[in-house]
Amino acid sequence: MYAIMGITGQVGGAAGRTLLANGQSVRAIVRHPSKAAPWAAVGAEVAVADFRDPAALQSAFAGVDGVFVMNPPNFAPEDNFPETRAIIAAIRRALEVDKPPKIVCLSSVGAHRPKGLGLITTLYILEQELGSLPMPSAFVRAGWFMENSQWDIPIARETGEMPSFLRPLDRRIPMVATSDVGRVIAETLLQTWLGKRIIEIDGPRQYSPNDIAAIFESLLGRSVQAIAVPREQWATFFEGQGAAPHTTAPRIEMLDGFNSGWIDFERQGTEYIVGRVPMEEVLGIILASSSK
Repeated sequence: MYAIMGITGQVGGAAGRTLLANGQSVRAIVRHPSKAAPWAAVGAEVAVADFRDPAALQSAFAGVDGVFVMNPPNFAPEDNFPETRAIIAAIRRALEVDKPPKIVCLSSVGAHRPKGLGLITTLYILEQELGSLPMPSAFVRAGWFMENSQWDIPIARETGEMPSFLRPLDRRIPMVATSDVGRVIAETLLQTWLGKRIIEIDGPRQYSPNDIAAIFESLLGRSVQAIAVPREQWATFFEGQGAAPHTTAPRIEMLDGFNSGWIDFERQGTEYIVGRVPMEEVLGIILASSSK
């Protein structure tokens, strides 16, 4: 049996479905009992655990063949990431007690860097804290999620413009489908190894904002142009989305890191995997789902 954190999200859900499809037993770890029913319906065992509660996590991790660990995303963190540090400390305490045979952790492109990461600092912290545990571990450093582009669909459809914080508009960066990330996580859980592994996962190709706009143009049947949002407007834009003014800096630093090339795959001493799912397929599925 494999314990899966974040199973109600995109990556954890893909990992859980892949394991079940391969005849494996899954313990679905959910933070809210209301999210349990769909997983119980497909045969998963359900464990309810607050990710900041080491005792609840210890119960969820007990007696399994492997654990998938993830830190919930937080796009507007407080200074020095106290939320992340509390969750990772609870996870570490639970793992130290249960000592599962192996752990696979969701990380990010660039997480080997000790600074200049913004929001990705949370994954640097995760790798540093959990990488010293005694059991075999694997950190899956994923590229920029292709699914992030779903938030651009309404304005692209309505105005023919796709605001972009990535620039220059023709610069390609690593992007990967969450289904590929979840599949690789499940496949890794089924493997046997010693020590610590770093697995970097990219998509079948890399994409620029201009590439994404061209895909939207094809799927939406209308002209779509990528438009670079001036950097001086970023903080105001994020505040308009609900972020408190003092929490926007990490998001801006992360974008600066991608735009400068500082945030990229390490590619030395790591495993590098190319995913199967192109951006066209990801956005096509999202558009088909939204039209129902």
